[in-house]
Amino acid sequence: MGCKLDRWMPKTGIGTAARPLRVAIVGSGPSGFYAAEAIARAEGLDACVDMYERLPTPFGLVRAGVAPDHQKIKRVARIYEARAASDRFRLIANVTLGRDVLVSDLRRHYDAIIYAVGGERSRRIDVPGSDLAHSHPATVFVGWYNGHPDFRDATYDLSVRRAAVVGNGNVAIDVARILSRTPEELRVTDVAEHALDALRHSQIEEVVVLGRRGPLQAAFTPNELDELAELAGADVVVRPEDVALDPESLADYATAPSSARRNVERLRRFAERGEGHHRRKLRLRFLVSPEEVLADERGTVRGLRLRHNELVRAEDGALRPRPTDRTEELEVGLLIWAIGYRGAPIPGVPFDDAAGVVENDGGRVTDHGVIVPGEYVVGWARTGAQGLIGSHKAASAEIVKKMLDDLHEGQLPQKVLPPPRELDELLAERGVVVVRYRDWRFLDAIEQERGARRGAPRDKLTRVDDMLAKLAHTAATEGPRRTG
Repeated sequence: MGCKLDRWMPKTGIGTAARPLRVAIVGSGPSGFYAAEAIARAEGLDACVDMYERLPTPFGLVRAGVAPDHQKIKRVARIYEARAASDRFRLIANVTLGRDVLVSDLRRHYDAIIYAVGGERSRRIDVPGSDLAHSHPATVFVGWYNGHPDFRDATYDLSVRRAAVVGNGNVAIDVARILSRTPEELRVTDVAEHALDALRHSQIEEVVVLGRRGPLQAAFTPNELDELAELAGADVVVRPEDVALDPESLADYATAPSSARRNVERLRRFAERGEGHHRRKLRLRFLVSPEEVLADERGTVRGLRLRHNELVRAEDGALRPRPTDRTEELEVGLLIWAIGYRGAPIPGVPFDDAAGVVENDGGRVTDHGVIVPGEYVVGWARTGAQGLIGSHKAASAEIVKKMLDDLHEGQLPQKVLPPPRELDELLAERGVVVVRYRDWRFLDAIEQERGARRGAPRDKLTRVDDMLAKLAHTAATEGPRRTG
């Protein structure tokens, strides 16, 4: 097989059986796997892909970002598994770019690099008091209940009566829904065991979702609202005045996207239902923005000062919120900011800090505006946090096409590459414990077996040391695992 050759022959064209194109993909989330799939499907191309992942577990936000009660969405991982099983693909997990392996190492061993590192940080919160205790970014909260090793030790005070979620996208609705689920509903999902235990003892009676724009401009999807209507132990409450459209929104209604119109229809049905009969309420509010987080005598969150907004027509024709002179105070004991994700800089990779993405021009990595030959970026690391999982398939394929155009036009650097084993040896010399795809399948089986005990799809391993210890134990008892 081309990937196993001991020496690359520079006389032969790159991308042939004698000289396969070697590509490193950094990040194992949807955009990275879709890029690997596009490479594999490219007609007339021989290529080998190594996918790097800093955690021992693949699949990125499918594993650690998609809500645990969204198992149908998580099934997309089956498509990624089919690609990972190819003999032209290697998973190189538990390897951090910039620490265990350097960009310069990748440039020496690969013809092209595709960065698919997603967005791991929360967008900046510019509200006085947002750093108070009991005020948290959704990135951490979502990682906590999904068992992400970086966030599994986060703590939340769920003894308060009311929680507020700031944001009007799908993540905000996910957070509110998880806070409103009963323990029985959560138990049969793959929510992390530590989060399940904490949520089982939650005393939250009310979750309020705060959106700065109106109901027609909300960024969540109708499917998300449909799920709220099915909550077993909570009523969704929308005040009639909150779902009434202002004149400008009424003017836009007929030409608004069908999903936006369906959102309004569902919100109106919620408004017709009133308060409902459950103790726990999930309230959806619109046209309000947090102006200040209020502290109690202990320096923890006690409330929010909200500024009411009105919608005005901007020069580009869009409706945007504008503050009015009306304010109110909302008593709140827990605050979650679901205002978006942004990327984090990686040593050696050009980064646009203002946009929170890898610096790029249409997917080609740039450094101060100059294209870096042979380097590309896909997914949220390219565009910022936008688009659903499925939308990344075409977007990643588009960037792969640009990479192949560069290959055919002679724009990729011409290199004599070391054999793949040299990079494996380099990682071993640095003391890196590399997790391969077969290792992940072993961990996957453990998680599924653990989950079956509580009637769930899986019970995740949430500590890297525990994962590596289980792999070391099986290696000691069953012999070394193959590296493919």
